[in-house]
Amino acid sequence: MREVRKINLIVTMMLMLCIGAMAQQPAQTPQIHSFSVKEAIDYATKNNAQVKNALLDYKIQEQTNRQITAAAYPQLNGSLGTTYFPDVPVQVFPNFIAAGTYRVLVDEGVNGSNGPVKMPSDFGYIQAAFGTKWSATASATLNQILFDGQVFVGLQARQAALDYETRYAEVTTENIKVNIYKIYYQLIVSKTQIAQIDANIDRTSKLLSDSKAMFDNGFVERLDVDKATVQLANLQTQKLKVERTIDNGYTGLKFLMGMPIRDSIILTDDLTDEKLRSGVLEGSNYKYEDRKEYQVLELAKELNEFNIKRYKYSYFPTANLSSTFSKNAYRDQFNIFKKGDWYTGWNIGVNVSVPIFDGFAKAANIQKAKLQLEQTNNQMDNLKLSIDNDVAVAQNNFKAAIITLDYQKKNMDLAEQVYNQTKKKYEMGLSSNLEITNAQADLITAQSNYTSSLYDAVIAKIDYVKATGKLP
Repeated sequence: MREVRKINLIVTMMLMLCIGAMAQQPAQTPQIHSFSVKEAIDYATKNNAQVKNALLDYKIQEQTNRQITAAAYPQLNGSLGTTYFPDVPVQVFPNFIAAGTYRVLVDEGVNGSNGPVKMPSDFGYIQAAFGTKWSATASATLNQILFDGQVFVGLQARQAALDYETRYAEVTTENIKVNIYKIYYQLIVSKTQIAQIDANIDRTSKLLSDSKAMFDNGFVERLDVDKATVQLANLQTQKLKVERTIDNGYTGLKFLMGMPIRDSIILTDDLTDEKLRSGVLEGSNYKYEDRKEYQVLELAKELNEFNIKRYKYSYFPTANLSSTFSKNAYRDQFNIFKKGDWYTGWNIGVNVSVPIFDGFAKAANIQKAKLQLEQTNNQMDNLKLSIDNDVAVAQNNFKAAIITLDYQKKNMDLAEQVYNQTKKKYEMGLSSNLEITNAQADLITAQSNYTSSLYDAVIAKIDYVKATGKLP
């Protein structure tokens, strides 16, 4: 029981410390940002996580290039070590000392106790321990590539690799830009939608007020007042739904921009028919090279060509220069750095490695790289077809969207005129409540169709500009 109390006390203290630490942290004040679409894109390029990671890929490639460059530089390494032999290794070799001695005795004709000395048939072996208990070595080794075709090709491909990462980052940024353009201008269009709903609410409120007055004077039935009340409630509900949709749109825009959700954003750009139509279809000429995706494939093709070249160079011999300078010490006790000599060793060597047969591995690598290059060429051809298709579809969609927008705008203006005339006749007692109700329903439908066509035109323009590679 005491242990449980101790645990509860510890948990309580930890919670109090965490709450205290949180209380000490200053709360960040929500900020209000006023952005044009260009400023929103600039903010996103600095704060969107995908864009930041794409830019980090460029920096990662820079470090990879440094690794490739390092292979061409001299490599210098130093080492210092000591070795202790509890038992010095024993060397066993024929007893040449005894053999030499006997040879002298026999040659001199020396007599022993049993007559002249004779050469034995076996002299046995000598066992001797060569070396000391302690040894130490300090050395420095230098290695330098004199020729390696693969390293040289890697050096040539460094800039192409950096350009590839740059273009890839631009593709990522462009995709974010497209989404920001669409959401930004959709939110701009939503202002028109809210204004239309507010205008309808004002009209319906006026109609409700007039209907009540006419009902009080006995000119209309109670049903007319109830219908106006229902219409007003429906419009207010519609406004609430649209406002929630707009709020979600702002949340999505802030997420794309990498902006804290607690902050607020004010959109400063506007959208007019002139701005929507300006210069989009002036000259439908486009170049494949203007598309970021095509630029990425062009650099991928260049890197594939470097890859083929690298594997071809693997057939060439490689040459390396190496040199080692060392100091060696030998002691019977661990007094290596006190007294005694250090013996110098120094060697310089050149090594040439000539590939003779590798089981056709190099040939397989070259063929594989050529197939990868062919895949890239196929991707480029397919992308050209895709770009042609994107431009044609986007152009047709934009033309149709503009025609539809013009038609819906005229229809909306006409519906508003019909409503105003019907309302005057209703106020004069020359039309029924059903007619004014139908006129208002037609006006709301026309306004909804106009707003929808305006949305479609905005999206179609952005898609067309993106398809032609001219997104600002």
